[in-house]
Amino acid sequence: MQDDAIISISHLSKVYPSGFTALNDISLTIKRGEIFALLGPNGAGKTTLISILCGLVNPGPGELKVDGLDVIRDYRAVRKMIGLVPQEIAISMFETVWATVKLTRGLYGKKPDDVYLEKLLRSLSLWDKKNNKLMTLSGGMKRRVLIAKALSHQPKVLFLDEPTAGVDVELRRDMWQMIRELKDDGVTIILTTHYIEEAEDMADRVGVINKGRIVLVEEKAELMKKLGKRELVLELPSPLSNLPATIQIDGLDLSPDGNKLTYTYDTRSDYGEIGRVMRTLYEHGIEFRDLHTSQSSLEDIFVSLVSGNDATDATPGDAK
Repeated sequence: MQDDAIISISHLSKVYPSGFTALNDISLTIKRGEIFALLGPNGAGKTTLISILCGLVNPGPGELKVDGLDVIRDYRAVRKMIGLVPQEIAISMFETVWATVKLTRGLYGKKPDDVYLEKLLRSLSLWDKKNNKLMTLSGGMKRRVLIAKALSHQPKVLFLDEPTAGVDVELRRDMWQMIRELKDDGVTIILTTHYIEEAEDMADRVGVINKGRIVLVEEKAELMKKLGKRELVLELPSPLSNLPATIQIDGLDLSPDGNKLTYTYDTRSDYGEIGRVMRTLYEHGIEFRDLHTSQSSLEDIFVSLVSGNDATDATPGDAK
C-alpha cells in the first residue's frame, strides 16, 4: 500500500444470496487526510461499499485494508479507527445526548474525556441539549447526535453516508464547516451525497460508481478540466432564419427562435479557436448585442458519466 494511502481496496466484489451483484471488481485507494466524494445513482453500490469497510456487511472476494490493517483479520483495530454517520437515524431514543456520546466512546475502548466530548457537543450546537432525551429532539438535532456519536472516539477515518439528506440549510452549512475542520486535523473523510454541490464544494477527489463498478476516480479540479464543457452564448440583435452554409464550425448552433448562437467547446481547447469563431461570424456579417459564457458543473459531468454519454470515452484517472 502506498505511504499516503489510508484505505486500499483491491478487486473487491459482493454478490448477495439473491444473486444481485452489488460490487463488481472494485479497486480503489483513498489518500490520507483527503475528502473523497463517492457519487453514484441509487443502487450503484455506495452504501454496500461503506458498510463493508465499516464491518457491517461481510465482503466477498478481494482485499481491504485500512491504515495497513486487514478489515477482516484485524476487525477490532480497524473498527476503532472508523467513524460512520449512516443514512438512517438509529439511536436509543430513551438515552440523553450526553449518555449516548459517553457510552459510544467507551464502546470503542477509549478512556473518558469529558473535555473533548463537551467541545464536540458545543461544535454541533448540542451542548445545551446534553441532558435531553433523544426522543425530544428534532430530526436535525438527532442528525447532529449521529455525527457526535461517529466522532466520539476520535476516528482517523470518517464515513458520511448521505449525511445532509433531508436536513435544514443551517445544519448542512454547519456540517460543511465541521468537515473542513476535521480535514485540517488530519481526518480522512469519505462522503456520499446526492447533493452534487456538496462534492463540488468540499471534495479533493471524486469517484463515480455505477452498477457496482468504479467508472472514474479523479482529482476534482482535473475532472472538471478534462470533462467539463464551456459554452459561449451570443445574443443576436435580430433573429436569423439559419446559418450561412459557408459557416462550417463544429459546436456552433443556432437556437430554434434564431435569437442566439451557442458555441460549445472543450475546456482543453485552444482559446485561439474562439477568436477564429468570432472572426468567421464577423466576416459573414453576423453581429451580436451581448455574450456570456458558462461552464458545465460537476452535476453535468456526473449525469453524463452514469448515462453513458461521450464523457465516458475520456480516459479516467487511475482509481488511486
